[in-house]
Amino acid sequence: MTELSPQAQAVWDAYELVDCDPYEIDPRIAGLSAALEAVADQVMSPVPPPCEDFDKYAQGFLAAHVKYRSELLAVAADLRGNTTNQEV
Repeated sequence: MTELSPQAQAVWDAYELVDCDPYEIDPRIAGLSAALEAVADQVMSPVPPPCEDFDKYAQGFLAAHVKYRSELLAVAADLRGNTTNQEV
């Protein structure tokens, strides 16, 4: 594989290195869930910056990224919540 950017490498590593019990969680879905969480971290830091000094545009931009992060994490949680080892 060609060399990945640090961001892409973080997503790939999350997928490849996920630690799960294959009798409880389908490893493919666990990996996908971990990768989505890593993508969410690339979109927005888990700790957003304080935005009191931001203008309205910057506050809206930050709010959109917080929303995107939340939506990605919700999909990851949904996958993780439905990952009993069954045929996919």
